[in-house]
Amino acid sequence: MPIAYIQEFPASGDTSTTNYDSVKQKLNVEDDRPDGMIIHTAGFTEDGVFRIFDVWESEEHHARFMAERLRPAVDEVLSADAVRPRESSYELHDVVTA
Repeated sequence: MPIAYIQEFPASGDTSTTNYDSVKQKLNVEDDRPDGMIIHTAGFTEDGVFRIFDVWESEEHHARFMAERLRPAVDEVLSADAVRPRESSYELHDVVTA
């Protein structure tokens, strides 16, 4: 069952994407696409929240990516006291791709 996964970093007035870009570079998803990833998006909302929205083929695919690739990359880039995002996920009833 496909899932949506959302991370939201609180608005801080800082609109740099240095940390995000560093993690993305380590992940190299363009050349080494994660198994089960349908789409990945990231950007600022109009009220300054940095939101990451992903769709995955299943929770299992997502959990494997988090454990094996994302968390290790984040741990390399961010300090232990860095602001962590609010995370949520839910099963999707429908997914239409282009």
